Amino acid sequence: MTATTSADVTTNLGVHATGPRCLREAGYLLVGLPLAVAAFLVSVAGLATGMGTLVVWLGFPILALSLRACRALAALERRATAAATGRELPPCLYRVALGPGRTTRLLPQLRDPQSWRDLLHAVLGFPLRLAAAVITLSWGLGGLGALLSVTWFWAVPHGNSYRGLADLVAGSRSPALDVAITTALGALLLLTFPLVTRGLVVVRAAMARGLLTNQTAALRARTSELTAARRAAVDAEARTLRRVERDLHDGPQQRLVRLDMDLEGIGRRLDDDPGRARTLLAEALVQNREALAELRALSRGIAPPILADRGLAEAITAAAGRCPVPVTLDIDLPDGAPLSAAVENTAYFVVTEALTNVAKHAAATRASVMVGVDGDRVTVQVADDGRGGAHPGKGHGLSGLADRLTSIEGHLDVTSPVSGPTVLTADIPLAGVGPSRDRMVR
Repeated sequence: MTATTSADVTTNLGVHATGPRCLREAGYLLVGLPLAVAAFLVSVAGLATGMGTLVVWLGFPILALSLRACRALAALERRATAAATGRELPPCLYRVALGPGRTTRLLPQLRDPQSWRDLLHAVLGFPLRLAAAVITLSWGLGGLGALLSVTWFWAVPHGNSYRGLADLVAGSRSPALDVAITTALGALLLLTFPLVTRGLVVVRAAMARGLLTNQTAALRARTSELTAARRAAVDAEARTLRRVERDLHDGPQQRLVRLDMDLEGIGRRLDDDPGRARTLLAEALVQNREALAELRALSRGIAPPILADRGLAEAITAAAGRCPVPVTLDIDLPDGAPLSAAVENTAYFVVTEALTNVAKHAAATRASVMVGVDGDRVTVQVADDGRGGAHPGKGHGLSGLADRLTSIEGHLDVTSPVSGPTVLTADIPLAGVGPSRDRMVR
């Protein structure tokens, strides 16, 4: 039982660490000293100065700047800890400003609990990182110096008052025995050096994990993101249903009513007025063709068969061909790895809605569509040389487009000055999941 427990402890502390790992951990502990000094000075000086000048309102920007500096130093500590331990730390989220102005940018930092935890780590972590650096340096250099004692022991003055390790351990003043004991002690220190550094890394990483991460806040933020995405999906679906209902009522339904009336008129005049019946029949055929054309156009806006049969690139090419404005295409999608249905539908919807806006509202002479994959996200960009002034708040389908992107945690960016040009950029996660640009950032 004892042997098993000792082995477990040895394994957990990393006594079998390789040379590079040991050097990496020692470097982490030693570099932590100047980082700790800088963090301690910034936090203490900023906190003292800021609290002392709160009465003249100068303390608020000082505190905010101090917290921002502590945040940057905490980010360095998180990266260093992850590199030393080989494991990523849990997520850390901060509040960000939602509006312009210096006051708006300062207040979220002062209200953010994680920023104050960064400052607390700078203060409480200083003695720990100082002790870890001193122990690492003393243990390593002391062990190396003791191991090489045979090379420098002769230079030590040996008077009557000299007492070496041999005298303390064995009551002997033999120089040879003194060198042997010192060398053995140096070997022991170097052999246990990886164990010591690993233990110090574990302690320091535990403090960083406890103060510089906020997994609970990350989970709350993630819950808020999913709630907002679900709400956006419901709104987008309701808006789409209203649009389909309106288009059906204003288009095919009216034509079908007219077709029904024409057929009734044909039935009444078929025997007594064949000429008039033929005229009504021709009008009925026109109404039927127009109703079919509107139904096809409406179905293309929902989920065209070409998208399911031939993929996103062909569907976008077909949509660009139907646009009355000349469209330049730049589609770069990976081969052999089809996108998910949600991603393809969303990307197609973005392109068709944007081209519809270009045709109806932009007064543009040309447009361009760019679709590509960047890492784990699909980027769709539609630009035109029209009159500009587009904004989600003005309608034109952009608000519904933004909701549809939010439902899969995508993001819509519209750049449209009054005189143009207009550039619409959609960022779509490949898996339908991604970080939202909300009030919290890593």
